[in-house]
Amino acid sequence: MDVLSDVVSAARTGRPHSGRVTRSAPFAERFAPVPSAGFHIVLQGTCWLLPSQGEPIALGPGDVAFLPRGSAHGLADDPTTPVSEPPATLTEVHEGGGGEAAAGRPPTVIMLCGAYLLDGLGPHPLLNDLPEVIHLPTRVGRHRELRAAVELLGVELEGDTRPDSDTVLLTLLDLLLLYILRAWFEEQRVSGHSATGWAAALHDPAVAAALRAIHGDPGRPWTVVELGARARLSRAAFARRFTRLVGRPPLTYLTWWRMTTAARLLRTSDVPVHTIAQQVGYSSQYTFTHAFKRQYGLPPGGYRHHAG
Repeated sequence: MDVLSDVVSAARTGRPHSGRVTRSAPFAERFAPVPSAGFHIVLQGTCWLLPSQGEPIALGPGDVAFLPRGSAHGLADDPTTPVSEPPATLTEVHEGGGGEAAAGRPPTVIMLCGAYLLDGLGPHPLLNDLPEVIHLPTRVGRHRELRAAVELLGVELEGDTRPDSDTVLLTLLDLLLLYILRAWFEEQRVSGHSATGWAAALHDPAVAAALRAIHGDPGRPWTVVELGARARLSRAAFARRFTRLVGRPPLTYLTWWRMTTAARLLRTSDVPVHTIAQQVGYSSQYTFTHAFKRQYGLPPGGYRHHAG
């Protein structure tokens, strides 16, 4: 089980928003904060990302800027250009539409922009560990999967409508999110800095083995001893290591992931609540409902109605 892929599929909800955006200088626009993970990818030209905190970030061809928590930010041809009002929002960018270059002026930048809707009731701590802005600059020979996904997305958004283009686009957007996160964690691994949190957990062989076991079979009645055996550590050593890197004890994380898995099933299927309870390891629907409400503040039926 690929833990990162599993986390991405559980955290994301609804349909991603995306579009091919063209701008001519001078331009500067502000994006309001949204309960989403946003992205900007430069296909041609250059621009500046203006985070809500910190220095402006120069973006060039092939650069990826990812905002895991959809924080407020701006885009401009130059950091000194006055920012326009009212603010735009990345959740309103759609396929094939997102603005054109000003008439009579050559484009300064062509980008892919968009957002992934996130489950605001149960965000994964992996996303909370990430910085406000992730900047992945183009480097020859690095992150080839990410570059390939960007290129394919650019082709799909050029406006050539095919019968299956919608399905292809959604698949590519899911891959893009996964490849962005993989690239970031890989950057952390090779940077020489001491990784912390989930960046460390995913690259720690012992903890990663336990996470794969939990994600691969969340309904199994795992014990700390069994998970420690998967990690090839004693019970006490495993519990300390897992808690330090993941941020919660093994069985607490197991319960949390079971509820996260149940929430995904409630959002995306019509499977009865009692069946979902059994799939995530609960023989009693009453016990499952109590655990679910404790995590999400709503009973399973109420959550399904709210998510719908």
